[in-house]
Amino acid sequence: MSEIQWEYIFDPQLAIESLPYVMQGIWYTLFISLVSMSIGLFISLFLALARSSSRTWLRWPARTYISFMRGVPILIILFLLYFGFPYIGIEFNAVTAAIIGFSLNSAAYMAEINRSAIAAVPKGQWEAARSLGLSYWMTMRRVILPQGFRIAVPPLSNVMLDLIKASSLAAMITVPEIFQMSRIVAGREMDYMTMFILVALIYWAVCSVMTVLQNYLEKRFEKYDAF
Repeated sequence: MSEIQWEYIFDPQLAIESLPYVMQGIWYTLFISLVSMSIGLFISLFLALARSSSRTWLRWPARTYISFMRGVPILIILFLLYFGFPYIGIEFNAVTAAIIGFSLNSAAYMAEINRSAIAAVPKGQWEAARSLGLSYWMTMRRVILPQGFRIAVPPLSNVMLDLIKASSLAAMITVPEIFQMSRIVAGREMDYMTMFILVALIYWAVCSVMTVLQNYLEKRFEKYDAF
């Protein structure tokens, strides 16, 4: 161990000096992750309902979409949106392409989570709501989704963490998020190890904060355990 030249592995001074510059990209990282999560969650609810529908014309398109999005690397989707679509006359800026790509991709994973969570709600809840004269959508909004969301919080939180980490792939289409900013410094200083360790620590810190939020949400929805 004494023979290891630690200054070539991690340079604390460079990390400290570069931190403000790298952190300029944190807003892109958080913006892309949070917006993509919100849009993806909205889409996933309809996908989950379509996936569970008894109507073939709803169920099979949803299953095909989910299968495609889960089977294609997100990087390819980003490249298609940013580099491919201009060939058919559709152009997105880098941030928009990233949000669309991550939203569509994450929706497929969250659809399966939501479908399972909804299916886990006891059927007696449906019957009780029906006996009270509640419509399908009212039952969903007031009875099923609150209970299903409690069940879905842990896996949905994992999707959010994956989105935060996957947002680093947006650097491949020139989005100036934290990974892209660290690459710029690393190329300039010729010290990739220091910068990549630094950006790893930043991602770790952000994901730790999201884990705290996950724990809060789990406690917040514990009141539905009584059902």
